[in-house]
Amino acid sequence: MKNRSFPLAATILVCVAQANAQSVQNFRANITGGGGDGGKCTVEVDVDDVAEVEVYGAEGRIRTLSGGPSIWRRFQCTSPLPRNPADFRFRGIDGRGRVELIRDPRNSGGRAVIRIEDPKGGREGYTFDLEWRGGGGYPGGSYPGSSYPGSGGEYRGGGGNQYPIAEAMNGCKNAVRERARRDYRVRDVDFTNINRDDNPGRNDWIVGTFDGGDGRNRDRYSFACSVNFNNGNVRSVDVRRR
Repeated sequence: MKNRSFPLAATILVCVAQANAQSVQNFRANITGGGGDGGKCTVEVDVDDVAEVEVYGAEGRIRTLSGGPSIWRRFQCTSPLPRNPADFRFRGIDGRGRVELIRDPRNSGGRAVIRIEDPKGGREGYTFDLEWRGGGGYPGGSYPGSSYPGSGGEYRGGGGNQYPIAEAMNGCKNAVRERARRDYRVRDVDFTNINRDDNPGRNDWIVGTFDGGDGRNRDRYSFACSVNFNNGNVRSVDVRRR
């Protein structure tokens, strides 16, 4: 009987290990673009009992701690969560159970971890927002990065050696702020639109608009950045008052 128990115990351990491996689901954020120095991510998941959701840059991971496997429903961000946000806020939106921030990205290298406890039987949908101001640098060194095994990389644009579009846009924003301060004495820049130019022959340009002022007057501006998408360097920037 004792000898038979060893294969049985090994089988149980293998099953447990497989169950744990299946309880983790990675997900990639849908980056929609945004303005200003801040950002926001909205996360929606289904949880059966207890789970933890981790957001790192533009990647997400949900780990089921007990109950049925948790499921991603939505992960939408204006930009990846920066490595060192100056200000950060977590806000629960929907869900019948307990939702709390257990790891703040400001003191954990850019990782936000949210614990969800659903006390009742059956699945329940949970929605929460992550909002931040300031900060810079996106974790993982790529967009969305490869901080989780099997996450791969995703770039917008042709070629296999493209620089992360989100980080290229961030470099363009910094160049626009400097030019706006120098040419128009604009101290407060609020980006209202930023996109990669999709016109023929303009695939190395980032264009958009922003509202800016000097503390007394406020105007609308347009801008265009020529960017080397192989390394993220901003070649030139043009800012004009509309």
